[in-house]
Amino acid sequence: MNLKTEDLLLSNLGESAILCQFPEGALDLERQRRIWAMADSASALPAVKEVIPGMNNVVVVFDALSVANEAMAEILAAMWAEKRIKDCTGSTIEIPVVYGGREGEDLHEISARAGLTPEEFVSLHARGEYIVYALGSQPGFAYLGGLDPRLATPRRSVPRQRVDAGTVIIGGAQTAVQSKTSPSGWHMIGKTDVDFFDASKPAPALVSPGSRLRFIVKDLIL
Repeated sequence: MNLKTEDLLLSNLGESAILCQFPEGALDLERQRRIWAMADSASALPAVKEVIPGMNNVVVVFDALSVANEAMAEILAAMWAEKRIKDCTGSTIEIPVVYGGREGEDLHEISARAGLTPEEFVSLHARGEYIVYALGSQPGFAYLGGLDPRLATPRRSVPRQRVDAGTVIIGGAQTAVQSKTSPSGWHMIGKTDVDFFDASKPAPALVSPGSRLRFIVKDLIL
């Protein structure tokens, strides 16, 4: 089953899930706000078991015994046609960062690639207002929109085997904070002590889709 409405394509993921997605392209906050609103509406449907919002997409998992794929696709298409949006609410979370040094060893290289000094690069990075588009990759990992295009950097050709939790990273047109220690192909520019995922807390993830972040320069080690 493939159903297209406006620029949204709906397709089956097996017998009990539907992927709603857009063609590849630049991040669009207005479109992402529609995805969040659609995810909320879909979550309220009795037949829906899980809704997973992503970047430019949302997956809806449902009970195939109570509703057919085609019928669920029509319901989701009708939701999208309503053009409802979800506002980004709540206060901005400040993330103090020590830029450069051992935990930000790529700062000099990618600054030079951008034609900037490390100080200019850090100033632009900390000046941005970032919004969480989606969580994924690892528990609590936030894909952020809002990176200044001048700071965009292709991911490393060879990923590192270990990047510590709390490392501030840049990959492509996005920046993020490593929520758990793991391999990564993103560039390291600094480190924060803020914990983005704590399994002992009632709400383990620090942020959710729509959360706002701002990076604060705690120090710069050149």
